[in-house]
Amino acid sequence: MDRRAFLLLTAASMLQPESAAPPPGSPDTPGGPDPQTAAFQAWLGDFTIRAIAAGWPAELVTAELAGVTLNQKVVDLDTRQPEFTSSTGDYVRQSVTEARVTTGRRRRAEVSQLPAIEAQYGVPTEILTAIWSQESAYGQIQGDLDVIRSLASLAYDGRRRDWAETQIFAAFRMIQEGDAVRGQMKGSWAGAMGQTQLIPEAFLTTAVDGDGDGRRDIWGSAADALASAANLMAKDGWRRGETWAREVRLTPEFDYGLSEGPRHTPAEWAALGARRADGLPFADIDKDSPCQLILPAGAAGPAFLTFPNHMVIRRYNNSTAYALSVGLLADRVSGMGPLSTAWPVEPPLSTDDRVGAQKALMALGFDPGAADGVIGVNTRVALRAWQKARSLPADGHLTLTLSQQLRGEAAALLTPDLPPAPADGPPPATPAPAAQPAAATPH
Repeated sequence: MDRRAFLLLTAASMLQPESAAPPPGSPDTPGGPDPQTAAFQAWLGDFTIRAIAAGWPAELVTAELAGVTLNQKVVDLDTRQPEFTSSTGDYVRQSVTEARVTTGRRRRAEVSQLPAIEAQYGVPTEILTAIWSQESAYGQIQGDLDVIRSLASLAYDGRRRDWAETQIFAAFRMIQEGDAVRGQMKGSWAGAMGQTQLIPEAFLTTAVDGDGDGRRDIWGSAADALASAANLMAKDGWRRGETWAREVRLTPEFDYGLSEGPRHTPAEWAALGARRADGLPFADIDKDSPCQLILPAGAAGPAFLTFPNHMVIRRYNNSTAYALSVGLLADRVSGMGPLSTAWPVEPPLSTDDRVGAQKALMALGFDPGAADGVIGVNTRVALRAWQKARSLPADGHLTLTLSQQLRGEAAALLTPDLPPAPADGPPPATPAPAAQPAAATPH
């Protein structure tokens, strides 16, 4: 038997659960009951054999996977639907604080390589500084979970298996090529690492040496981390010199149903009743850019025209709240003032509030897609159609009040009033419910 065949046959036995502890230096604790541990070890053995068969050095694979255990916390974080979800306004308020603005201005000035990074990649220094703040509190909170263990837990769970296994291979490559040692590869539960939180595959394709020392150290070098983020955004399509978004004020007769809809130039939006809130003109480079209007807090909150660079920030982290936080913090770091319209204070929506609203929309004939508690584009389109049919501002923004109104309306439709009972006799038999049309059947 040749050496490779021997290693393939023995790889799984080298990864048995006798070693219950995570890799040396890993701060998180092993998790999962015995049956789950056995199932994880079965996946790990199979993955080990597949990795070696695909050509990865057996010594590398077995060394890096030996002793790896399931981190149930990672699986829970990937799949858990939070019971209460804070509003976009709450998220932005917590992200764009005077303390973060002050720190951002100071830290931006401290990284002497930032002007050169902007010149090379076209991404403004204030945008990079804001990402640095959002991702790691300017390098102070980078995550302390063993990246390979986190990715193995995600791969075992199966929801994102192909993606997670690809990231494990990328982590192997980083170790193999000397970009990092295992103990250095600590990060978030999703496998993102360093001061600007790059996943292993992104590290391999976009990490660069920003301080000129010949290494790509996104953990210890702010210049390397920021240059790598700039390279990633440039590859994702950042448009040099253009803005990301601008706050606008809407005229009283404005059609809120245009939000998240057509894209127009700033002048075309002005003709429709959306004019820049600070009264300043748009830069020449922005005048012909296609913009989309968004109302992240509905008609009661600030309105924005988002430019193509807004979506580049979204590709870094696909969240409207995240992109707004990065952009607005960057604006403040660069010297701009706060928003002219304050974020409204909104009660949080529970899972029942969100799912109940989706089921009610379906029952009322407005299709929101799956009733999964995620208020995505389909739900907002359905909500706008319902609002328009009820002569309400069609902003597509679900609030606690609207959720209650929707559920009450659906309940009244599905449970018609019964006739009153006679004063001197038993109540009449409850009539069978009338068949509802397909469009009114909740699911």
